[in-house]
Amino acid sequence: MKTELTESIRNTAEGARAEAILRKCVHCGFCNATCPTYQILGDELDGPRGRIYLIKSLLEGHDASAGTRLHLDRCLTCRACETTCPSGVEYGALLDIGREQVEKTMKRPWYQRLHRGILKAVLSRRTLFTGLLRIGQFVRPVLPSGLRRTIPSRQPDVSIEALAVHERRVILFQGCVQPGISPETNRIAASVLNGLGIAAVQVKGEQCCGALHHHLGDTRAAKTLMRKNIDRWWPLLQEENECIVSTASGCGLMIKEYGEVLADDPEYRDRAKAISDRCRDIAEFLAAQDTGRLKCMLPTDRRSPAFHCPCTLQHGQHLAGVTESLLAGLGIEPSLPGDAHLCCGSAGTYSILQPELSAQLRHNKLRELLKSKPDTILTANIGCQAHLQQATNVPVRHWITVFESKQS
Repeated sequence: MKTELTESIRNTAEGARAEAILRKCVHCGFCNATCPTYQILGDELDGPRGRIYLIKSLLEGHDASAGTRLHLDRCLTCRACETTCPSGVEYGALLDIGREQVEKTMKRPWYQRLHRGILKAVLSRRTLFTGLLRIGQFVRPVLPSGLRRTIPSRQPDVSIEALAVHERRVILFQGCVQPGISPETNRIAASVLNGLGIAAVQVKGEQCCGALHHHLGDTRAAKTLMRKNIDRWWPLLQEENECIVSTASGCGLMIKEYGEVLADDPEYRDRAKAISDRCRDIAEFLAAQDTGRLKCMLPTDRRSPAFHCPCTLQHGQHLAGVTESLLAGLGIEPSLPGDAHLCCGSAGTYSILQPELSAQLRHNKLRELLKSKPDTILTANIGCQAHLQQATNVPVRHWITVFESKQS
C-alpha cells in the first residue's frame, strides 16, 4: 500500500511503525472473512480493510470525523484478521495508533469522555473495583433481573497461601478485576504451581497491565502503568524468579507487548523487551512442565466441559491449541465450538461501550458452546468468563479450576 504520511507523524516511532504496517497491506480482503463486526454489519468500513483505509487517511493528514471514530470504536481488537492475513499485517498495533490519533485530534462528547474516564478509573484499580463490586453484590438480590445478571455473584474470598519455600519461583500477575470477580483463579493457580515445586510470588504495588488505557487510546496513561510495573518486576526478575505468569490471557498479551509499546523510550525499552520475553500464559508455562505431576493433582471426577479460547490467547499470543492439548494430556477433552476463531464480544470494555454488538456476538458464541450440552464452560480470560456468564446458567470458569476439588 502506497503511503504519504505527514512529516510530523512519519518522524515519530508510532508513525514509522504505522507506515511499515500499512505498506504490508495488499488490499486482498481476506481479513473481512473472519472479522466479527464485518460479518454482522456488512459494512466495508466495519472490517479491517476499511478501517486500515480510515487510519491511513488520518495519518496522511485528513481530519477525523465522527464516522471515522465510530468505525474504529466498533473494532473488537480481536485480531482474527491477523491470523487470516497472508501478508502479516499487524492490524492490532495499527489500530492502537489510529485510535490514539483520533483521541488527540478530535474531542469526544462530554458524556463519552465521562464514561470512558470512569471505566479507566475504576476497572484499573483493584481495590476500588473490588469494593464497588462487593456493594453491587450486596444489593444484587433486590435488583431487577436484567441488572442483576450484569453483576457477578460473589465467590468466597480466598487468599493465596503463604509463599512456599521452593528453589523455583515465578511472579504470578494478579490483575485488576479478576481478584474481585474470581479470586479462586489465582489461588488455584498458585496451589498448582506449589504442587510442582514452584513458588508463586505476588508483587506488592503491582499496577494494571495497561491494556485498558492502551486500547481506549490513552497511550500516555498506559505507558505510565507499564513503567511502574517494570520498576516493581525488574529487581525480582534479576533474582530467582524465572518469569511472569498470567492467568488472564488479555493481561498476558499486553505484558508481552511492553517491548513494542515502549520501544521509543530509551530508559525503559530494554527492560520492557526483556520483561515481554519473560511473560508466560499459565497454560504455556504448565505445558512445559512435568504433566505427570499435574495429572496427580486432578480430582478423580471428570467434568464434561466446553472450552472457549479467548481471542487474546489464540490470535494475540498465538497459543491456539496449547490449553486444549494440555487438558487432553490430563485426560480432559473439552468440546470445542464451531467458529471458535470468532470473538465472544467481551473484548475489555467493548461489552460496556458497544452493548448491542457485544450481546449479539455473545449469543452466537454461547449457541455454539452449548451445542455439546456441557456442564461447565472453561475459558482463559476473566473478561470472557464474566461476559459469557451473564447470559447462561452453565458455570463459566477459568480452566485452571479443573484442579479445584483436589486443591480445596
